[in-house]
Amino acid sequence: MTTETTNRMDLTFNRLKAEGRTALIPFLTVGDPDLETTLDIIAELEAAGADILELGVPYSDPLADGPVIQRASARALRSKVHLRTCMETALKARQAGSELPFILFTYYNPVMQLGLDTFFAELNAHEISGLIIPDVPVEESEDLSARSRAAGVNLIPLVAPTSSERIARIVSGASGFVYCVSSLGVTGERSSFHSGVDEFIASVRRSTDLPVAVGFGISTGEQVSRFAKICDGVVVGSAIVRKVEEVIPLLSQPQTRSAGLLQIREFVAQLRPN
Repeated sequence: MTTETTNRMDLTFNRLKAEGRTALIPFLTVGDPDLETTLDIIAELEAAGADILELGVPYSDPLADGPVIQRASARALRSKVHLRTCMETALKARQAGSELPFILFTYYNPVMQLGLDTFFAELNAHEISGLIIPDVPVEESEDLSARSRAAGVNLIPLVAPTSSERIARIVSGASGFVYCVSSLGVTGERSSFHSGVDEFIASVRRSTDLPVAVGFGISTGEQVSRFAKICDGVVVGSAIVRKVEEVIPLLSQPQTRSAGLLQIREFVAQLRPN
């Protein structure tokens, strides 16, 4: 992995800070509705103004994913998409010209099945900048943290409003940024958030010098702008995955494919914070 790739996420946050902007971080389920379309969607998200991209590995027994992302995973799994496939897709996107830092969102079981040595070697080989594994608690993350540091891959922790006294410990092993969960429960579009979310985010900021991003439930441009005032990055997942789901009939037909991709680009473009 080159120094440029290793620092791609840090460089992005530094650039945005200098520009006075907040990172827009879309989430995408790799292989939904198919791998070729995923590559096209990545290009559309970048054209729409995405700053960092979270690539979701489809998984049959998710801990944090709501029904929209579960359906997307089911569609991808029917096409035999797996962990290695997702890393290969990231590299193909890079070879096609993408400059985005890629974060791999996966669960621990696929990582364990692949093997930790192989997994971290392939993260490097496939130019993955960051890693989120939501089902590994901080108390059991020491080995992952050490391997991530050795590989030059950012291990990004999830911090929930209920983390309270554990926040300092959770963020102590973080790199890249800290991911604040805006609401309790699984991912999914919401009209309101945890009542103490602003103070929660402020408490995380007091515990780390890293950029702080927020996600889970954020689905509109207004919500992105609301959190952009207090965070360095905003993650939008289910709303984008739902938009992909809505336009699958267009994507599946050659004569309407470009129209479907354009709808995804326009949806993401209107999410950019004001």
